[in-house]
Amino acid sequence: MVKLSNEMVEDFAKMKIFPFATASRNGDPNVIPIGFCKLQEDRETIWIADNYFHKTRHNLEENPRGAIYVWGPEIKGCYQIKGDFEIKTDGEEYENMYKTVKKMGERFPAKALAIMKITEVYECKSGDGAGKQLL
Repeated sequence: MVKLSNEMVEDFAKMKIFPFATASRNGDPNVIPIGFCKLQEDRETIWIADNYFHKTRHNLEENPRGAIYVWGPEIKGCYQIKGDFEIKTDGEEYENMYKTVKKMGERFPAKALAIMKITEVYECKSGDGAGKQLL
């Protein structure tokens, strides 16, 4: 697994909404905005709450790979973070996510926890380094 650098951790913390991309087994892409996307202390694991996944959940069950994008006006860098996913609907990790999401509002169903193990990080800024693997 890959650990995010200190600068990447700082940038990640500034994000409010993350674009989250998945693909079906056949390669049909899907991108959604997600609000509950939490980098864990190990810096190599990201928790994403499944509040309203439909195609995304189906894609992750067929093809447990995905990518999130970290960029914005207040962010120093621009990163595409890719990883492998596991879906949990019970257990300690799921319960911790569920409680955190419910504190944000009862309207959020917190149906499942998508756990991403970061496998690679790419540069997204334009220029000579565009698309370069950073980690």
